[in-house]
Amino acid sequence: MLIKNKKSRHRSQQSKMNKNTLAVFFVLLMSAIFSLKISAATDSEELAKAHQAYTAKGADTCLSCHDEDNEYPVMPIFKGPHGQPFGEKAPFNNLQCESCHGPGQAHAKKAKRSDDVAGTIIHFGKNSTTSIELQNEKCIDCHQDTERGHWPGSAHQQEDLTCVSCHQIHVAKDPVMQPTTQTKVCLSCHTRQRAELHKRSVHSMQYDQLQCSSCHQPHGSTSDKLLVKSNLNETCYSCHAEKRGPFLWQHAPVDEDCGLCHVPHGSNQVALLKKRTQLLCRECHSPAGHPSLSPSATSLPGGRHSGIGKFVVGKNCLNCHSQIHGSNHPSGAKLTR
Repeated sequence: MLIKNKKSRHRSQQSKMNKNTLAVFFVLLMSAIFSLKISAATDSEELAKAHQAYTAKGADTCLSCHDEDNEYPVMPIFKGPHGQPFGEKAPFNNLQCESCHGPGQAHAKKAKRSDDVAGTIIHFGKNSTTSIELQNEKCIDCHQDTERGHWPGSAHQQEDLTCVSCHQIHVAKDPVMQPTTQTKVCLSCHTRQRAELHKRSVHSMQYDQLQCSSCHQPHGSTSDKLLVKSNLNETCYSCHAEKRGPFLWQHAPVDEDCGLCHVPHGSNQVALLKKRTQLLCRECHSPAGHPSLSPSATSLPGGRHSGIGKFVVGKNCLNCHSQIHGSNHPSGAKLTR
């Protein structure tokens, strides 16, 4: 009997403990549900307030002011990609103008009473009150790809440029994206390169045959000078493939860096050379014992006693060493053939 009574009391105590545990669990569960309801209600209130800040008619409200006669006309945007109603992230497939400029209800209301309305929306441009970081963030939110992956820390980003410093959005065709106008946009800042493009020997950017983006990646690059390839030589070889090699007889400076002899944008020497040929070659090659020595006052090139070969008239090394980038000829060790 004593054993039975002990077992009965033990079962009773276990039952009470289970009931207490269930009660505590129930209280915690109800508390969690209540907290979620409060949180959901708060989120829904904030969402409602946010939606109230957007204009009821979207772009129709904006276009009532920003027509072709306004200081900031936007109608041409419908001829470009940003004004098309397709694409998952296309502005006019979402919140239209407010996809980029943010909630504009206060802006629209204030516009009827005051001219000082820019601060109530995200405003883009050089004199904007909106921070550079926020302006660029709006663009990068959609334009995230491998071409723009190196924007943080790039030369243009460190100069505090905004996307609209180069790009125009409310136009049918963005000038910096067009082959015939891109160079002009870039040269508006890069004045030294603009001067070089007016020299005797130039790359054909000013004739619209090449663009700045043919060689440079403006949004950032892992190579020097924002080059599109890993180094200068690889960038040059993308057009000048015949200079790539490998050759039977290699010219060391060619393999090392095209910039040792050439300047990329423009030069007053032939073939974009940094100096006249004989001066450039002598930076590495000593003229001692070679018939390229300068003529004296008493002898002329080609004369019987001058000691100067007739082939160096004009003192041009290329008269003989014509295959200066490299030769595949069995007898071309001196790059003469």
